[in-house]
Amino acid sequence: MAPDQAGTLNTPISWPFEEAAKLAARLQSADPRRPALLETGYGPSGLPHLGTFGEVARTSWVRRAYTDLTGRPTRLLAFSDDMDGLRKVPDNVPNRDMLAEHLGKPLSRVPDPFGTHESFAAHNNTRLRAFLDGFGFEYEFVSSTETYAAGRFDATLLRALAAHDAIVATVAPTLGPERRATYSPFLPIHPRTGVVMQVRIDAIDAQAGTISWQDTQGERFTTPVTGGAAKLQWKADWAMRWAALGVDYEMSGKDLIDSVRLSAKICRLLGAEPPLSLTYELFLDEHAQKISKSKGNGISVEEWLRYAPPESLSQFMFLAPQRAKRLCFDVIPRAADEYLANLARAPTQDEAALRGNAAWFIHDGAPPPASGTPVTFAMLLNLASVANTENPDVLWAFLERYRPGLTKQAEPLLARLVTHAVAYYRDFVRPQKRFRAPDAHEREALADLAETLKGFAANASPDDLQNLVFEVGKRHGFAPLRAWFGCLYEVLLGQTEGPRFGIFIALYGISETVALIEAALTA
Repeated sequence: MAPDQAGTLNTPISWPFEEAAKLAARLQSADPRRPALLETGYGPSGLPHLGTFGEVARTSWVRRAYTDLTGRPTRLLAFSDDMDGLRKVPDNVPNRDMLAEHLGKPLSRVPDPFGTHESFAAHNNTRLRAFLDGFGFEYEFVSSTETYAAGRFDATLLRALAAHDAIVATVAPTLGPERRATYSPFLPIHPRTGVVMQVRIDAIDAQAGTISWQDTQGERFTTPVTGGAAKLQWKADWAMRWAALGVDYEMSGKDLIDSVRLSAKICRLLGAEPPLSLTYELFLDEHAQKISKSKGNGISVEEWLRYAPPESLSQFMFLAPQRAKRLCFDVIPRAADEYLANLARAPTQDEAALRGNAAWFIHDGAPPPASGTPVTFAMLLNLASVANTENPDVLWAFLERYRPGLTKQAEPLLARLVTHAVAYYRDFVRPQKRFRAPDAHEREALADLAETLKGFAANASPDDLQNLVFEVGKRHGFAPLRAWFGCLYEVLLGQTEGPRFGIFIALYGISETVALIEAALTA
């Protein structure tokens, strides 16, 4: 999608395009050959998680929209803060006693507790890259340690040293009295212990490019701020990175709003314009509490992918990033079906509408032409529920009867959904099933439905069967009609919500549905 004849940009209505339009306006006067630089950050003291996926996916969608909007090149950096000091020993790693001996050292100098890489950072960086590669993201990996050591930050670090007092004056009001008394943006690396030292800086020499300080034993040192001999504290470090690399866009969570503002001020002190930023909302658990790795009240990527395809996770991340969302297991089926609905909608949409469709972004601008599946994920869960099965082949038997000629080979997405559905049913639906007996009024209506169904052909259409269900409910005076459907779900399926009952009957089978009703009436 190119600019129109008047030179303005035709912007589709979706948040990635809105962000891309802001980025295009920022770079309007730049050399069109100069790539827009987008960045995501990662702290390698832990493993990649859903937040990592969300930030990279969302940034990639802004990147895709920018390219579509302008035709200009882009780059996406996945930046690892692997020069940060190890602040505490993680709970979920081996050799914790060994790690405790290296507290305070840059993660890139801490031995790998797993014994597979040269450092703890290298281990987690490898996991990060495998994680991103597994989702097909296009990015450039950048190590903080390597970038510091290679001197790529040196010129900006010297500018930071020259602006030392101005940076301190900017940061100090945000600190408590004790930190404020000793704060410096520079953290020297101890030449003997290798520890990142958070100490008072006794003197700075901007011309020589050095800082002077003393360790806890009273020994004095003069350290260059260049070449990886020192690093910056993280808010100043973030700003320095933006300035040194020329970052144009980086999104971040709501919990970092104040940090973004402060880093933007520091970036300007370094003579650079801070990047554009989208502030995304945080995830909440089923009790509306913030998701926390330490609390363990979230969902891991591996858990999500056990119960639904990766496209459903992308769909969940795409929807309204600036709105807080519950992230718990019961959102997975809806995300899967929202993805399927968008996929089915894509072939019928015009260019503008398609670019507002999450499926366009999830498939990098090219949703597959033969899209969708003959049944929803929710319907597969209901089918697994009424069949009370963990065997995918049982579901396939119903599917093949419902749609003759249907095969796993011809419907690979459906095949994946079936496997996910039986896993989700086993772990979440079956433990929550609560059947109830029908009352006298409901018994009459259910008996009527069963008897009427016996007169329908086995290949009756879902619409005809749905009309029948409505007619029976009206015939027996259910008002509102949702009370009738509530009866069907609670008595026959053991749940409070359920599918369109006509398509359920067609899929499960008329004779099987009659037997299901009769069993409920005799229970």
